[in-house]
Amino acid sequence: MRLAGATVAVTGGTGFLGRQVAGELEDAGAKVAAFGRSAYDLRRRTEIDRMLADIRPDAVVHLAAVVGGIGANQDQPGRFFYENALMGIELLEACRVAGVPKVVVSGTVCAYPKFAPVPFSEDALWDGYPEETNAPYGLAKKMLLVQAQAYRAQYGTNAIYLLPVNLYGPHDNFDLHSSHVIPAMIRKFSEARERDQAAVTLWGDGSPTREFLHVRDAARAFRLGLERYDGPEPVNLGSGEEIAIRDLAALIAAATGYQGEIVWDRSRPNGQPRRRLATDRARAWLGFEASVPLAAGIDELVAWYASSP
Repeated sequence: MRLAGATVAVTGGTGFLGRQVAGELEDAGAKVAAFGRSAYDLRRRTEIDRMLADIRPDAVVHLAAVVGGIGANQDQPGRFFYENALMGIELLEACRVAGVPKVVVSGTVCAYPKFAPVPFSEDALWDGYPEETNAPYGLAKKMLLVQAQAYRAQYGTNAIYLLPVNLYGPHDNFDLHSSHVIPAMIRKFSEARERDQAAVTLWGDGSPTREFLHVRDAARAFRLGLERYDGPEPVNLGSGEEIAIRDLAALIAAATGYQGEIVWDRSRPNGQPRRRLATDRARAWLGFEASVPLAAGIDELVAWYASSP
């Protein structure tokens, strides 16, 4: 797809990833309509139809989602399943009816089976049930892959499915109830340093591993997906770096200047034991490789958080 002069609608376009994707597409010459729920409520089909009629896009990038960390997923599993499934299903159907030439759907690493072989290959997506604490969210998003492939087979819909690993970067969510691990740790350690706290308590035992992708890298990958990929198979987006949560905590504590004790609350869930994606498809089909090292990205985000209002 040639982006210069194309009109691209970005759902969730005012959010963490959406604003970065919108900027990336604008830099490539696209006319971008990036919007959030205040403009169009994607839980309502009439609102989706109105959005498509207003914007008349050449492509739609679907990033809108109800997301959160382990705590938020445990508190609201029904909402996380229903709203994420509903938005995606109705959007893809509306795009089919309206004849939108291309749709990019964002999946999630939470869709992978709890004990998928590491690194997670796209071929392993259906080899087991996701980790229980975020299974409703992961399954809701995985249903959109089924829908995209079914619509391609029956209607010729050009819908692609990209699977980003855990993202981080400027404008992330730092709300301790709903944030993911990196922004949550940055806030906890920063506040503990300011208050001269002797210890910071974190969930689990620190043994799980995670992979993280800087949001700027993710935005570039979505642009490349629009430009270069038109296939039915899902594509992982990751950095290839795997780090234990205990090592991540030490890295963030050092970056924030916190020198107190880190205490692990083993009564709290660890989540999935390991996460690292196989990124061969992204390299071969999109020409994508991550460029921001984790330590440098965390230093940048700590500085951004310290300077943000």
